[in-house]
Amino acid sequence: MAVSKNVTVIPARKHARKSKDEEKPKLRVAAYCRVSTDSEEQATSYDTQIEHYTAYIQGHPDWVLAGIFADDGISGTNTKKREEFNRMIDECMAGNIDMIITKSISRFARNTLDCLKYIRQLKDKNIAVYFEKENINTMDSKGEVMITIMASLAQQESQSLSQNVKLGLQYRYQQGEIQINCARFLGYTKDENKHLVIVPEEAEIVKRIYREYLEGASMLKIARGLEADGILNGAGNERWHTSNINHILRNEKYIGDALLQKTYTVDFLTKKRVKNNGIVPQYYVENNHEPIIPREIFMQVQEELIRRRIVHTSPNGKARTFSSNHVFAQIVICGNCGEVFRRVHWNNRGKKSIVWRCVSRLENTGLFCDARTVLESTIEQVLVTAINQTLCDKDSFLTTLRDNIATVINRESDKALADIDKRLEELQTELLKLATSNADYEKVGDEIQHLRDRKQKLQVENANRDELKKRIADMSTFLKKQSTALTEYDEQLIRRLIEKATIYEDKFTVEFKSGLTVDVNE
Repeated sequence: MAVSKNVTVIPARKHARKSKDEEKPKLRVAAYCRVSTDSEEQATSYDTQIEHYTAYIQGHPDWVLAGIFADDGISGTNTKKREEFNRMIDECMAGNIDMIITKSISRFARNTLDCLKYIRQLKDKNIAVYFEKENINTMDSKGEVMITIMASLAQQESQSLSQNVKLGLQYRYQQGEIQINCARFLGYTKDENKHLVIVPEEAEIVKRIYREYLEGASMLKIARGLEADGILNGAGNERWHTSNINHILRNEKYIGDALLQKTYTVDFLTKKRVKNNGIVPQYYVENNHEPIIPREIFMQVQEELIRRRIVHTSPNGKARTFSSNHVFAQIVICGNCGEVFRRVHWNNRGKKSIVWRCVSRLENTGLFCDARTVLESTIEQVLVTAINQTLCDKDSFLTTLRDNIATVINRESDKALADIDKRLEELQTELLKLATSNADYEKVGDEIQHLRDRKQKLQVENANRDELKKRIADMSTFLKKQSTALTEYDEQLIRRLIEKATIYEDKFTVEFKSGLTVDVNE
């Protein structure tokens, strides 16, 4: 059966001839360049690259410059921190770029996965990447295979460079050469020779922090005091955190020393750094720069940091941490069960008062205690009485203090420290020789660590003895200068002189920081 065909006649029309520019739109080409460091030499390279690509793109009549994207002084192993690179990719995704030109694969990325990821992402948008050095266009059929090989080689090169940098740093560490970032380092800056020098105004802030901490202030109280006085922290911020105070109190650089390689890089690609817990060697450089804090003060602070973790341990093993809320918080002890006393606001039949009670009577400690409740005003008066008793019999107490300080001096261990320093110097020389010859230095390293631990222990012991001598001297000075009895309670004097007050049923036993002990009967 025949099918009837439908024919539509299209009339003849003369089409206007398009110009060459209309026939083929210009290719929007962008260039990406990067230098790895901020050195003067590399900065010149950076400027040269920008000039080169501007002229190169403008030299092609069918190309139009879509932008020069340049990252200066940023590593190529990771694209996360390359702002210009990421902005270029965003422009590509927005349809504003047709082609990217870059010098080499190593300039584009030294991470194989990143390189392939972005190339494929761009390829899906029909955007080519041309690598001048390798003469590779990603839109070619063999382009991706070649890029995979070349990117892997670039990554290997970056890993080798990273390893060489590490070895160079370790060698400098072994020679005692250190690199310290002063950007957030309160108290120091660098001179024209990159040596640490003290900033006097900032040094006074550091000294204040150490002084207040040893006087009994908490880290939080110190921080709030600095904020109240409008003092900026190391980063230039008005807000102080306890972590800022803690870092300053623990930083060995304030005594002129430097512990190197506290952290290390675990992955050269991600640049992730973690705390060094014995994975790679550390290097401790003594007397590297001028100290702000005397060594004995620093050691006293380290001991105080440890002490405040557990200020008091009750007979049942309960640990009480440090509190600076009140001067009596750690010094008033129960003579019955050995627990601390706690401050309580009492309202007894409409009569308000502040009292101190054994915590065994306030919470379930597992200890039965029927210790009496004591008015805060009573404790204040007892401490005043204890001080006055020492003033009444000052000659006897001064004799005791002289005997105590003689005992302390006889326990000095300066010779032991000198012997350790001499042996450490010998071992350091031996360690360098072994490390240079790639020999096993684990045994020597263990001995060095043991001696360092021993040295620190002796330094702490000496610091404690120095502190005790100061306390004895302080008490002696007080007894000599104070000619009359105290007439009223003085909190600062209590913080300065009193170590502990134990409450019994019929008496108080007051222990002074100088080692003197006085009983006060009610």
